[in-house]
Amino acid sequence: MDQNLVPVLAEVSAFLQKEHGLLIDGKTVQAGKGGRLEVRNPATGQVIASVADGDERDVGAVVQSAHRAFVSGAWSGLRPADRERILLRLADVLEAHAEELAQLETLNQGKSIHISRAIEVGAAIEYVRYMAGWATKITGETMDVSIPVPAGTRYTAFTRREPVGVVAGIVPWNFPLMIAIWKLIPALAAGCAIVLKPSTETPLTALRLGELALEAGIPPGVVNVLTGRGSRAGQALASHPLVSKVTFTGSTEVGKTVGHAALDNMTRFSLELGGKNPMLVFGDVDVDKAVQGALMGGFLNQGQVCAAASRIYIHRSRFDQVVEGLAAAADSMSIGAGMDLNAQINPLVSARQQQAVCRYLDIARAEGAQVLAGGGAADLPGYFVKPTVLTNVDHGKTVVREEIFGPVLVAMPFDSVDEVVGLANDTPYGLAASVWSNDLSLVMNVVPRIQAGTVWVNSHIPLDPNMPFGGHKQSGVGREFGRAAVENFTELKSVCIAH
Repeated sequence: MDQNLVPVLAEVSAFLQKEHGLLIDGKTVQAGKGGRLEVRNPATGQVIASVADGDERDVGAVVQSAHRAFVSGAWSGLRPADRERILLRLADVLEAHAEELAQLETLNQGKSIHISRAIEVGAAIEYVRYMAGWATKITGETMDVSIPVPAGTRYTAFTRREPVGVVAGIVPWNFPLMIAIWKLIPALAAGCAIVLKPSTETPLTALRLGELALEAGIPPGVVNVLTGRGSRAGQALASHPLVSKVTFTGSTEVGKTVGHAALDNMTRFSLELGGKNPMLVFGDVDVDKAVQGALMGGFLNQGQVCAAASRIYIHRSRFDQVVEGLAAAADSMSIGAGMDLNAQINPLVSARQQQAVCRYLDIARAEGAQVLAGGGAADLPGYFVKPTVLTNVDHGKTVVREEIFGPVLVAMPFDSVDEVVGLANDTPYGLAASVWSNDLSLVMNVVPRIQAGTVWVNSHIPLDPNMPFGGHKQSGVGREFGRAAVENFTELKSVCIAH
């Protein structure tokens, strides 16, 4: 056996061989029509498991389960301190199963085991512990009011934040475990019940997460997991009348569909959507740091990151140095399976995603782009695309305007601050951006002009549970993390008492 390959744990193999169903009321239930969906390993293209293909009738059963659990008060009626204690226990349970979860994620999604261990599991566990504390810190406020009638009557007014009810958490395929936890834990901290709907490509860790939530002591029915196609199960879930809140992460196109479905019932929704995120590299920058930042920001998880740096604007005085560094680094990156400890670039999630990225590269060539590194699929089994650096690209070209969601960096020169700020903002998206400079005055003047929900300075991509994350323009509605994340799962009630 290759010594660089991580040996698969026995419990991971056992989980892959299970007959996976839907998780409803704390029990595994097969889909009503009995359909199955194949789950593949992106590094090989081989089927490694199958899950239930839930449809509209299954959505009714799973939502009813969550609704019963919510109205019973089995979770929402607990003291906030008890909810916090159980969520902290869940963090301990996840930590005890950390390697199992990391391997499942890598085998199913394709990403490096290093990323699965550090981010999908490690950072997610930190998020659970952070967000558990919010269960005891949800507050309203008192206020003085000036109601004039009846004459002489005094009033006391205050607000309460109450759990919104049943939550539909629709999870993408790029960080399946971590983003499921981003939706699950603040909803539970607020007192809600939830139905998790993972992507058809990457359902395994959501199913295991549901099992571990029960093990931690979360009552049956409070956490449910629905697998199935987005066009059927996902759409029916978003439009179900007993769902009070939809939280969706994914593409802008699908997010708009989800939002429309929710609006028919006036269901609350938050959407964390796509991005075409600029990285602004000014002339005083350390070239090596800028190159490393672009590689991390653009190639993390093979570029399958909504906040990835994909448009690199470089001051003309540094342009040649930076792009030469990017191309040399990209050409030297080792390509292999996520379970290979030495592989720096891993497969994309699916054959469909590989084909989509390669189509964009064909379009780039047809539109006159110069390929400095990479430029197509790697000659390996599985869904690999070489890390790619493109130049000689006009700002109006397809690869600059549209989200590719693959290991593709597009580098363009600029001459002035006003020019690059205009280029950075000339997009329908507004999720994230980064500014690279050691000139404090320049940075502090540029940051407010960037139309993005997050602007990093001299870094690109790091997130923190306490720092709100979300988009401007067509990159979404609402915020993840911090107080905003918990309040997303509450309704604000005003109380006015005459005395």
